[in-house]
Amino acid sequence: MSERTISRRARRSTFVGTAALVRFGLRRDRIHLPAWILGVVAYVLYVTSAFPAVAGTEEELVATATLFATPIGRMWVGPSFGMEAPTYEIFFASGYGLYLFILGALMSILLVSRHTRAEEQNGRLELVRANVVGRHANLTAALVLAGIANLAAALVTAASLLGTGYAPGGSWLMACALGLVGLAFAGVTAVTAQLVENSRAAAGLAGAVLGAAFMLRALGDMAAAGGSALSWASPLGWASQTAAYVLDRWWPLLLLAGLAAALVAVAFALLERRDFGAGLVPARLGRADAHPLLGSPFGLAQRLQRNAAIAWGSVIAAFALVDGMFADSLIEAARDMPPVLLEILGGAEGMADGYMALIAEISAYVTMAYVVFAAGSLLVEEQRGRMEAVLATPVSRLAWAGSHLGVIALNATAIMLVAGLAGGLGFGSVTADWSAVTTSIAAHLNLLPAVLVVLGVVALLFGWAPRLMAPVGWVLMAFSVVAGLFAPLLGLPDAVLDLSPMRHPARLPVEEFTLPPVLVLLAIAAAGTALGLAGLRRREVVNKG
Repeated sequence: MSERTISRRARRSTFVGTAALVRFGLRRDRIHLPAWILGVVAYVLYVTSAFPAVAGTEEELVATATLFATPIGRMWVGPSFGMEAPTYEIFFASGYGLYLFILGALMSILLVSRHTRAEEQNGRLELVRANVVGRHANLTAALVLAGIANLAAALVTAASLLGTGYAPGGSWLMACALGLVGLAFAGVTAVTAQLVENSRAAAGLAGAVLGAAFMLRALGDMAAAGGSALSWASPLGWASQTAAYVLDRWWPLLLLAGLAAALVAVAFALLERRDFGAGLVPARLGRADAHPLLGSPFGLAQRLQRNAAIAWGSVIAAFALVDGMFADSLIEAARDMPPVLLEILGGAEGMADGYMALIAEISAYVTMAYVVFAAGSLLVEEQRGRMEAVLATPVSRLAWAGSHLGVIALNATAIMLVAGLAGGLGFGSVTADWSAVTTSIAAHLNLLPAVLVVLGVVALLFGWAPRLMAPVGWVLMAFSVVAGLFAPLLGLPDAVLDLSPMRHPARLPVEEFTLPPVLVLLAIAAAGTALGLAGLRRREVVNKG
């Protein structure tokens, strides 16, 4: 047998078992993947069906598009191709297509990190590799799963847009851009999974790349209508530059395909250079002597929660600052704004106050997401055995879990406080009304009890049904967003909308502050936390290694 034949067979052997792992991955993700696909369909169908309700006439559509064509508007939605003479399909691509691409990127990031680094970290991949499975099989299977998921997302997007009556060329272009953005960030995550040692860090690093891509595109699109040179430094910018339904450029998709292929090649090369279970970037050595605070459950919880709080808080504050700076443009466009948008913002007369209330609500929604994310670390600590190690010392379950929940509550308070300060500073910088700073802080802190209700719910589920903690928490957060921002469009009954904790506090500064709803929400949050801690005392500790 020749050396070339032996080498070829050796290369093939590193991929042995890929097909079986793909089937296994599809079986494991039989709920995750359909949920993501349905989420994509729901987003497309909701946005396309909402346009006639928001802007039923050509004049209202032009007035709404004017907001998106401003520099601040372009920062949030993209280069605004065709907004000078918008149609519903142009409005979808130029105003909401960016967030469709981000949805696809997030799906890929979570999928690849779950099937690569998480499998390696929790020990399942070691058991799989003990069988007849090649070194490259698991990464290959994860990327194949990402390809299947993005292909499905692209197909349902195209079908949804074509079913709405949008032009075939632009519809297929949007669908292909979605799929290729997803594949590009699947490649990003495949690389980060080789660099770091745990799945949360791999997903977080890929998320940071997505955030950087968003910011580069935002700065580039702010500079000029249609984008600038900086817009082309971002994969999200490439997808936006396809200008679906206006220019229908297909060639920027070659950049996305090339990036995805290059990143996959880099990921396989890095896989060859690292040891199983390790990352190419070694974990940073800690101090020789622990800080005295780490000797207490509260100090340990604060240290474990610190990085997530700083990352989420920085992003939320930055968005509040930029949103505040958008106030002047929004107020100027109030006269020509469609009635439904006016209703959401509090009417033309109270536009400034309504917009400040909206900034506080958006900060609260994202802080809810932080709370659900941070509370998930309790389950991670438990499943990986670190909770047991702490409980082996003179620390009770109540002290351990209560410390984590208390730190998360304090971090959420600090995030809302800083976001209120940032939003007020942004608002005051463009309106010269510096009293907006104290008003914005008050509006943000007024919504803090609603955020803490979400924490109480996930704490309750952690104590009694930990498997439901994350799904229910994210559903409650998403429902609060829908009920708060889109209630005028949905026409849902008040009994349903009142299930959102955000419906009950007064909308400062539009409405007068009322104490009873705040006290009730705080009581609900405290009761949920107490019941969750009581449940934790009764159930068994889960350890998945």
